[in-house]
Amino acid sequence: MPRFQFPEWTENFKKALGLLLAGGPVYLIAVIAYGVTPEAIRIGYQPEQPVPYSHALHVGELGLDCRYCHNTVEESPHSAIPPAATCMNCHTGIKAESDDLLPIRESASQNIAIEWVRVNDLPDYVYFNHSAHVTRGVGCESCHGRVDQMTKVFQAKALTMEWCLDCHRDPAPRLRPVEEVTTMGYDPDGDRRELGNEIMKQYNLNPRTDCSTCHR
Repeated sequence: MPRFQFPEWTENFKKALGLLLAGGPVYLIAVIAYGVTPEAIRIGYQPEQPVPYSHALHVGELGLDCRYCHNTVEESPHSAIPPAATCMNCHTGIKAESDDLLPIRESASQNIAIEWVRVNDLPDYVYFNHSAHVTRGVGCESCHGRVDQMTKVFQAKALTMEWCLDCHRDPAPRLRPVEEVTTMGYDPDGDRRELGNEIMKQYNLNPRTDCSTCHR
């Protein structure tokens, strides 16, 4: 009785399968290892901007309120990027001839938007509403870090799904009075969790954790 023989092409298939079985676990470990690195979650991401704007100077030293430039955070899902006209409110008379501010002056005179590079950039499939957070006591520094100490802004927090869910599951220690949302280095008297619990009761807060909260 003749013996059954596999077609020749199966030899290549067996070799490919062997490589897959041998290399698959290595590839999987490498992907997981990269997934928790700062490069993957963008902590420390600090792109070059068209204008060397220093938050450390404007917010930290001069005490400029975040909402002066980002004036839609209390009303809109998005945090507005200020037009050049906002900058010129001050810089018409302050450092009016500075070379660093040339792009600002050109933008204002030609009515052309400055192409700022987004620093904290969530994926397109994630919905985040600024107004829903800042009007309920989530401070700017909770997500953006101590921008008052940043000469050049960088991403300070992971902004991953797990990071967001940690806050939604236990928001109390991260909440503050609404009038303090732009205060950097906020350090209240008394127990932070107790204060947060009071704010949760005040606004009837019960953050959702189901998928459709952020993935719409």
